[in-house]
Amino acid sequence: MIHLNEPSPAEDTEMLRIVIAVDGSEPSLRAIDAAARLAKDAEVEAVLLNVRPGPAYHGDISPRDYERIGEQERAHQDKVLAAALTHARLAGLERAIGQAETGTPEVDVPRVATEREADLIVMGTRGLSSLGGLLLGSVAQRVVHHATVPVLLVK
Repeated sequence: MIHLNEPSPAEDTEMLRIVIAVDGSEPSLRAIDAAARLAKDAEVEAVLLNVRPGPAYHGDISPRDYERIGEQERAHQDKVLAAALTHARLAGLERAIGQAETGTPEVDVPRVATEREADLIVMGTRGLSSLGGLLLGSVAQRVVHHATVPVLLVK
């Protein structure tokens, strides 16, 4: 007997799509853990997203030095994503992929969530942002403001 409020055996279980903002901080690792706890009750596809600003060019360094700084920042971003992917898989998020973006988190995290048709954004409330972020309001608050999907903030 099939009850009306239960899915029939022939129906596919719907996958929960989550974008997890990661920056290498302890709160971003806790965000991965929170998403993994959600995965215990649903099939989850997770995108571990790292958004970094491009190198700032102030005119007092050579173009070659500017390019080298950009390469170093990309290498650091790759390390952050590799560590986040390892953490995610150990936490049980088997369907996790990494995505690197250059831009601003408050704009690009919601943009990527929309592009990937995510159901949820998960992120820590404190990351590795500069003191300027404290003065302008938290990145998490700005992501919540720009997002069109629910945002789960993890302390």
